[in-house]
Amino acid sequence: MKVLAKSDKGKIRDQNEDYYYISDQDKSPGIYMLADGMGGYEGGEIASRLAIDAAVRYIGNHFDIIEHTREKIMELVKEAMNYANEIVFEVAKNSEELQSMGTTLEICLIYNNRAYIGHIGDSRIYRIRDKFMRKLTTDHSYVEQLVKDGTITAEEAKNHPKKNMLMKALGCAESLEPDVMVKNFQPGDIIVMTSDGLTNMVEDSKIYETVKNNFDISDEILINMANNAGGIDNITVVIIKN
Repeated sequence: MKVLAKSDKGKIRDQNEDYYYISDQDKSPGIYMLADGMGGYEGGEIASRLAIDAAVRYIGNHFDIIEHTREKIMELVKEAMNYANEIVFEVAKNSEELQSMGTTLEICLIYNNRAYIGHIGDSRIYRIRDKFMRKLTTDHSYVEQLVKDGTITAEEAKNHPKKNMLMKALGCAESLEPDVMVKNFQPGDIIVMTSDGLTNMVEDSKIYETVKNNFDISDEILINMANNAGGIDNITVVIIKN
């Protein structure tokens, strides 16, 4: 397994509200997380760190004591996201300054050539296999719902004025219904986890070409591409090659 990760505050924002985690590469399972926080001054930064720290802690405390079946590991990922939601929600509820905070959260737990994925919000996870890159997650956004309903096209969604409005985020409600899935992760496959600071600035085709053709420095190149396109948001990428 080879892993690259990089985060940058971009050209406009005063601080970086994104946060990521990569586990020790000598240990199994491999655990990778990415969160894009929101909620005003310091709120987003606190939410993203709280969520990832809680989810890492939950998986670390429970992985060794569960059966390592497909169903049990998927359940563990979902429980970790729910636990993270409880932590962020309680902190927000008890602090007037942090009441509007929340975060996206992507979890990718890799075990026995499978990627167990948890997703909430509009950060994304892609898988590159051979000559194709597939988006594994679906944005929990207002604009994505409009595309699903056929109200607007995918092309129109790119510049929609409400493209950043989320329908689901972690920490904003007492209960959470994340997307949880499992995908094969074969030798040669690459997983790309990213916040919308990259995907709003760089086309999927460019992300694919960069990772395929310049893997060893692809994290740096992608950050630079987003900044060169305007860098209007924080930018984070985690790239995992099997």
